[in-house]
Amino acid sequence: MKLEIVLEADNFTLDFSDLSTSMYLTDLYVNKSIEVNETTNDLVYSNQFEDDPLIVFLVVLKCVIMLFIILAAIFGNLLVIVSVMRHRKLRVITNYFVVSLALADMLVAIWAMCFNFSVEITNGEWLFGYFMCDVWNSLDVYFSSASILHLCCISVDRYYAIVQPLDYPLIMTTAKLGIMLAVVWCSPALVSFLPIFMGWYTTEDHLNFRKRFPNVCSFTVNKVYAVISSSVSFWIPGVIMLYMYYRIYMEADRQERMLYRSKVAALLLDKHLQINGISMGEVMRERQSIQMQPMASSKMKRERKAARTLGIIMSAFLACWLPFFLWYIITALCGDACPSPPPVVAAVFWVGYFNSALNPLIYAYFNRDFRAAFRKTLDSCCRSLCGEVARRFCCQRPRRDQHHSNASSDIHMNNCVKSTSADVLRAHQASCSRPEDIVFET
Repeated sequence: MKLEIVLEADNFTLDFSDLSTSMYLTDLYVNKSIEVNETTNDLVYSNQFEDDPLIVFLVVLKCVIMLFIILAAIFGNLLVIVSVMRHRKLRVITNYFVVSLALADMLVAIWAMCFNFSVEITNGEWLFGYFMCDVWNSLDVYFSSASILHLCCISVDRYYAIVQPLDYPLIMTTAKLGIMLAVVWCSPALVSFLPIFMGWYTTEDHLNFRKRFPNVCSFTVNKVYAVISSSVSFWIPGVIMLYMYYRIYMEADRQERMLYRSKVAALLLDKHLQINGISMGEVMRERQSIQMQPMASSKMKRERKAARTLGIIMSAFLACWLPFFLWYIITALCGDACPSPPPVVAAVFWVGYFNSALNPLIYAYFNRDFRAAFRKTLDSCCRSLCGEVARRFCCQRPRRDQHHSNASSDIHMNNCVKSTSADVLRAHQASCSRPEDIVFET
């Protein structure tokens, strides 16, 4: 079969020989309208981008949304990493998984999202060559798989913390933490770099097409790879997480009922001892046992709140990536019978990418410790920025104007004080005296 694509607006022709027609239609020239020449069976693309203001608006809106997701994912996950590094209270085993997850999400934004954004703004054209296309596809699969495996490890960690709290320090040791993180970061390579660079992930027709047209970077997979990669990256870990959080919910509910019953029983016993005139020493011992109940209740509330936060993170991940993996497995198994319009492909990809920007927001909104750490970190960054600006404006300018009189210097300093807040003034005074002594509170 011979397929000829004529781009009238761009005045060039692509000749595809011995290739399936519908395999490549979803990856080429998103903003072109397609017409079929019934006489020659050629596909004619006419460029409508410059003639339709609505399309121009939609393209600009799409670019703004994509840039927002990229920047939010980079800076949000960087804030998570910096906050845990700066605040000792957050350095617990679960948060080491969270930091590793934030690193994976940040790398998704830097590598996968940025390359995808370049394809979108160039109207489907790949600018980086044949080899970098394989690199992009590999990194996309690798970091996405690493993210969900991190969430799987977090659910297992929370399971042991709540279901077996006494054995948790023995089960989740630093050595086991390192082993789990090593598995999480190494295992995704088996479904990303290895099959993609070896050419096992796709068909011979697609490999021939890519060699002839390296400026098109589409990710067309065969059925075997689609089933294996989606199972390893999403379906199996997703089922494990759902099961773990179901067990966590049932155990937390059971422990809460037991705690309530024991608390009521202790209060009734205390009242019974007082009525029957038991000695004061025995009553005090009973009251001490009663006072231990709020401590256990507080600990249980913290564990339950942490489980709820991580459960929300898992739910957000599944809600973001489930549309993509459903589309991925359905189109791979259906083949040409299930065509996918380019807007649908872009939507499922970027809804999945949005999860990388969503996790820091979930931490800040639902977790009080992270919220406080974020606030302190951002406050330190703002004071650092404002202090540097004030130091340069208020300290360096008088040095350039040393020939002025003392009166003019006083006027300049008074204006500086009036234009800055009290916090900026304190940062200015510290930086003018000894800039190396600035230390931000944690």
